[in-house]
Amino acid sequence: MLGVFSGAIVSPPDELVAAGCRTPSPKITADALVKRFIEANPSTVSMQIGDHVQFAYSHRNESALLPRSFAVKDEIFCMFEGALDNLGSLKQQYGLGKSATEVVLVIEAYKALRDRAPYPPSHMVAHLNGSFSFIVFDNSTSTLFVASDQFGKVPLYWGITADGHVAFADNVDLLKGACGKSLASFPQGCFFSTAVGELMSYENPKNKITAVPAKDEEMWGATYKVEGPTVVAGTESPMLSF
Repeated sequence: MLGVFSGAIVSPPDELVAAGCRTPSPKITADALVKRFIEANPSTVSMQIGDHVQFAYSHRNESALLPRSFAVKDEIFCMFEGALDNLGSLKQQYGLGKSATEVVLVIEAYKALRDRAPYPPSHMVAHLNGSFSFIVFDNSTSTLFVASDQFGKVPLYWGITADGHVAFADNVDLLKGACGKSLASFPQGCFFSTAVGELMSYENPKNKITAVPAKDEEMWGATYKVEGPTVVAGTESPMLSF
């Protein structure tokens, strides 16, 4: 899966910008990156959302146990990869039907987060148990929300294209030739929200996340690490914690 966002939606992470400047290497534009994805993946579904967002996904080479899915509801677009171990209980808590899938659940969880402030974003993701990564874009508010599971079982990567767009993908090889050294593994157990304005750990939301510059010979520009002692976030029912 691939999500590409212009500077009008999200500012490129300073650490990845610095990494790209420190060790310049070839990059391509956002449009060229999407074209590369489409050419490499037959039966790709791609979409342009306004002037600043592009999504693309394919079922090619996906895991039977960790499939990719896409849904849109009320101008909320979501790409999800993986599986939730507690999907059944979460469907009950959010009042969803038995046929609801993980991607629909994530959209509903995001809507609860958006519409019932000050519900902590860390709680929304901390209640998702399983192997997953997802990208949510709310077109009504131009908000981006991205997260990865606590063990990194569904890898996610992000980088900066030649024209300054921020790209997220589950395939690192796709971004290697597109983002140069402005590339990093999205940290496990973390979420990024433009509403919050920063990258945060949902298990340890009070702990600072730092980016360690990578050595020149490594393909990464930086490695993100959560500092401080581990304190697991609360796991009370999300429908009872507003």
